[in-house]
Amino acid sequence: MVDEPLAYLITWTTYGSWLPGEEKGWVNRDRPGIQPGNQALWNNAHVRLKQEPVTLTLEQRALVERTIRKHCEIRGWTLHAVNVRTNHVHVVVTAPVAPEKVMGEFKAWCARRLNELASAKQEWWTRHGSTKWINDTSYLENAITYTVEGQ
Repeated sequence: MVDEPLAYLITWTTYGSWLPGEEKGWVNRDRPGIQPGNQALWNNAHVRLKQEPVTLTLEQRALVERTIRKHCEIRGWTLHAVNVRTNHVHVVVTAPVAPEKVMGEFKAWCARRLNELASAKQEWWTRHGSTKWINDTSYLENAITYTVEGQ
């Protein structure tokens, strides 16, 4: 039997900002580890974008952070750390539901608020993201430090 995690480290990127084939490396769900850059693969993904890649402004980043904090407060989840960057978001949170559900709720509510701010609807986020279980206090401390200071 697997113990309940202490927390989750949840990360997701903005729409179009980290495509398959990225020169800096990219993640393939079917292969472990960071994959090397591949210009042809990146070109193929880039031409299929439905809109320009999203880069969050300072105002948008602040809105996303406020929305995550408020959502944790409403749900009674413990927010350990959050860092909203121009092209990705890191959250360390304890919640009594699956991390995919937590990430889905964060992304949905943040997209609603961003659409309200922009007075237009658009894609803000990539389809999924990364959800890591944190099962010990050392990992929790490292995840918080990484989220707050490692960006």
